[in-house]
Amino acid sequence: MDFRATFSKNPLVLAPMAGVTDYVYRNIVKQHNCGLMYTEMVSLKGLIYDNKKTKKILDFTDQQRPIVAQVFGSKLSDFERGIPIVESSKVDAIDINMGCPTPKIVKNGDGAALLKDIYLAEKILLTTIRSTKCPVTIKIRLGWDESNIVAKDFVKMAENAGAAAVAIHGRTREQFYSGSANWDRIAEAKADTSIPILANGDVFKPEDVVKIMEYTGCEGVMIGRGAMGNPWIFSNSLNLLEKGHYKQPSPPEIIEQAIVHLQKQVDYFGETLGVKMMRKHIAWYLKGLSGSAKVKREIHSTDKLKCALEILEKHKKQLENS
Repeated sequence: MDFRATFSKNPLVLAPMAGVTDYVYRNIVKQHNCGLMYTEMVSLKGLIYDNKKTKKILDFTDQQRPIVAQVFGSKLSDFERGIPIVESSKVDAIDINMGCPTPKIVKNGDGAALLKDIYLAEKILLTTIRSTKCPVTIKIRLGWDESNIVAKDFVKMAENAGAAAVAIHGRTREQFYSGSANWDRIAEAKADTSIPILANGDVFKPEDVVKIMEYTGCEGVMIGRGAMGNPWIFSNSLNLLEKGHYKQPSPPEIIEQAIVHLQKQVDYFGETLGVKMMRKHIAWYLKGLSGSAKVKREIHSTDKLKCALEILEKHKKQLENS
């Protein structure tokens, strides 16, 4: 795939988020005009050892294209063995996670730990490129901490190695998700490269999409937490970019989307697991709506589809009549 051409048509990208951007939610955001989607992080070790849960993360439909599989690891042998398995799933591109800040990932030398070793990161990227015919990208943070800002160096390394694009989250690993994303440093890294760059961080509404693109000069915008319980951020942002306006969904429309999401989640994952997985999604959908605290408590008390649907339908009618 041609990333520049993809972003010129639609610059909106769903970020890879463990436990969020699964098969079901990707279908939903695609219906809301998301231009490009990333899978949840895929463990190369899990693929090599034929772990069923890991392999299931790579499930997707043609309707979800273009789609990028994001992988993580830090051993060259794992990339040599695992990348061909990823390629066999027929994804459109492969992304290497070099920015995940979570301790369980970092302690193994994966994710953001690679920001401390650009030479190893380069070897991993070159190994991946040699191991697949798919375009290869990387996702990074600004650096490990404020004393070690390496985004520009990593972008230049990626460009020289032959990466197709780079996504930059405007925080350091030590920040996790605290403070504010530094768009200035994303802009600095973008200004020093010729490959497409995705800006990521503090994009919660359509106006943020317009601002971050103008501010950084990036070709695309990767949306993470702003998409939680809010698939409309893609369609609304595209409307704002192309038409100059958009319309927010009404509270009953939000609940109806949560109901559809719940039903599809259960269809794919089964009733008990599907309902439990939906608890966090429903909490995100309900955020800011009248009476949401009571509904969230009730949803958390059940793992039955019928009961969960009744709770949401009742709340939807209350909102329609309010």
